[in-house]
Amino acid sequence: MRYAGRAEWTKLRTDPSNRWLLLGVVVLTLAVGTAVAMTSQCDSPGCGEDPTRLSLTGVMVGQVVVAIVAVLMAGNEYGTGMMRTTVAAVPRRTTVLFSKAVVLTAVILVAGAIGVLGSLLIGGTVQPGRGFTEAHGYEAMPSADPETLRAAVGSVLYLALVGLLSLGIALIVRSSATAIGIVLGLLFLFPILAQVITDPDWQRLLQQIAPMTAGLSVQTTIGVDQLPIGPWEGLGVAALWAVGALALGGATLHARDV
Repeated sequence: MRYAGRAEWTKLRTDPSNRWLLLGVVVLTLAVGTAVAMTSQCDSPGCGEDPTRLSLTGVMVGQVVVAIVAVLMAGNEYGTGMMRTTVAAVPRRTTVLFSKAVVLTAVILVAGAIGVLGSLLIGGTVQPGRGFTEAHGYEAMPSADPETLRAAVGSVLYLALVGLLSLGIALIVRSSATAIGIVLGLLFLFPILAQVITDPDWQRLLQQIAPMTAGLSVQTTIGVDQLPIGPWEGLGVAALWAVGALALGGATLHARDV
């Protein structure tokens, strides 16, 4: 396992595109979160806006780059034929899957933590001047309250789950372009359908089973009782999507020749 992990780490870090993509995760998460924090306004007490979630809006964009990194980790090997070399060097394909998942999770957790913490710090600096003050019912930002901590940790974990979901799909379809299309469809199609469908029960169901809508509920710190699904339960839904994709990807890796 140690040998396989080192090999996956070497492949990941020696590809210049991966360094730029991981930097993109951080930059986009920070940039979008900062832009939203700087343009949001709370003009009245109890305006209903969630300052923590606003600061973390960039996670929604950063996840796209995370998906690309994860898909390329497997898709590039199938495209170039390197997967044959990988399984020849590490015959146990479960070890190949596990080593890829561990290395991918580690780098995404680091990049995600930088982006998320930076977004909260910038939001905490900007938002008091935009009306998010104690006078309007908001605690000073950034704060170490349990809700903000849960939103921060949950957002980082959500990015890692998106990466694992994407890796699993890439192993299933063996095509980078197809895998990216499927991942983006899973992430963004459910919220679109929820907006189109008028039946409130179906809307709620779609919000509860959608990997992005359910997963990002962990960012909510205001009006948690009104969510279609609880914060940790929603992150659990995203985890089930990731585990299911990895399990099917691992089965595909075992069943097919490379």
